Amino acid sequence: MKRITLFLIGLLLFLTQPVVHAEVTLPRVIGNNMVLQRDMQVPIWGWASAGEEITITLNTGTEGAEPLFSTTVVADMEGNWQTKLPAMQAGGPYTLRVASENTLELTNVLFGEVWVCSGQSNMQWSVNASKDNEAEIAAAMYPKIRLFYVPRVPSGLLQQDVEADWYETNPETIANFSAVAYYFGRKLYKNLDVPIGLINTSWGGTRIEPWTPPVGFAAVPALASISKEVQDIQANYRSQLPEKMREIEAWIAETREALETDAPLKQMPDNTHPLKHQARPTGLYNGMVHPLIPYAVRGALWYQGESNLRDGMLYHEKMKALINGWRDVWGQGDFPFYFVQLAPFNYGGRNASPFFLPKIWEAQAATLALPNTGMAVTTDIGNLRDIHPRNKQEVGRRLALWALAKTYGRDDVTHSGPLYKSMVVEGNTIRLSFDVIGSGLTSRDEKPLTWFEIAGEDKQFVEAQATIDGDTIVVSSDAVANPVAVRFGWHQSAEPNFVNKEGLPASPFRTDSWEK
Repeated sequence: MKRITLFLIGLLLFLTQPVVHAEVTLPRVIGNNMVLQRDMQVPIWGWASAGEEITITLNTGTEGAEPLFSTTVVADMEGNWQTKLPAMQAGGPYTLRVASENTLELTNVLFGEVWVCSGQSNMQWSVNASKDNEAEIAAAMYPKIRLFYVPRVPSGLLQQDVEADWYETNPETIANFSAVAYYFGRKLYKNLDVPIGLINTSWGGTRIEPWTPPVGFAAVPALASISKEVQDIQANYRSQLPEKMREIEAWIAETREALETDAPLKQMPDNTHPLKHQARPTGLYNGMVHPLIPYAVRGALWYQGESNLRDGMLYHEKMKALINGWRDVWGQGDFPFYFVQLAPFNYGGRNASPFFLPKIWEAQAATLALPNTGMAVTTDIGNLRDIHPRNKQEVGRRLALWALAKTYGRDDVTHSGPLYKSMVVEGNTIRLSFDVIGSGLTSRDEKPLTWFEIAGEDKQFVEAQATIDGDTIVVSSDAVANPVAVRFGWHQSAEPNFVNKEGLPASPFRTDSWEK
């Protein structure tokens, strides 16, 4: 018992001293088996003693061959250092050597496409818990698809590293990895024929706010109260530290004496940061995203929203904060950010409304106005009785379609189902126009189109007949002589059959902005 307590005291004293790196070290995201982003300069960073010279060398691994790249940097007064590898084409394996007083040699390094995959449980959801799990796991032999799974650790303060490693994809490593991320990466790999790196940083049941950096909140006026809350908490924590340190120092002195005299031990004073929780704003960004920055990535995937069900259009503001916040801190410009529109589900509970979910759909669709974003619609592959639909293969594929078309320039790829564009009243009908019609509009099951409603000035929606007319839909009802608005799929249990001929479903929408 004495040894354990002395160890804890020593650890506490170590953590309260300035960090001095006697040896050069790297963040865990820079490691063996990693995939580095091709076709762009790649930051390599780490820590050493202040003023220490560090030599970074990229080699082919062939004995006697000249290095592909070599440079020397000097650690600053805080022991931080950073350099950038030149833009490289896809390929490998390479060896990355980082040398100073000690030498780190990273092997089996590839250059390819790197994506960060984040969100709540439907992103965290594993291959093992998804559709056709046994067959998928057995077939997962893709050594050039590399996996990095960030542990679920919140933090009130910015963290510099995580406890994780890169692994090649095989039946042992894929079972507990994100199914959506894996199926997305597999689709890219088969189409691009380049190495794929997937960084999974996700946590079931979490809201969007914990994943958002402070700069994201600060840039969105609608979220000023959250921004102020974070600033106030951080300021108060800092101001209270001197007193807390005095309490801890007194506890250390008292505990030393107690160990010598066998007196009863007292609990160490608590110094938990108020934001160190998976439900608090910035808590997951600090612990699970910031340690990845500035690792070069192509883009990000996002599957979340269930925990923000009641936000309505405010969720759009939070998406802006998340997306622009990540882009700001990464410093790579408006990198691609593709997200999943939630699947239909019968949310229950007291005061639950069947229209909470459609309003989240609306907020997600509105987020497409941000540059370089995309949305995979899932109204046809959900499960009304299970908030975790098992068909993650199709979710990953649909995200990959956005990437192939918009990020990788594949003109032959239809990346989305129909997206509402505009309406025109024509007598007792309303004609709807759409973007992304693909090769044409159709019904998934060859039956009349479902889940269309129409209303007049009384704002009372009734079931409507919807007919495909070329690239438009004509909507009407005998009960509404003078229509003014249409809604489609506007209910949490809606699983409409309106798709394009590529089989991708239309996103739910409404043409009105009425409160109810």
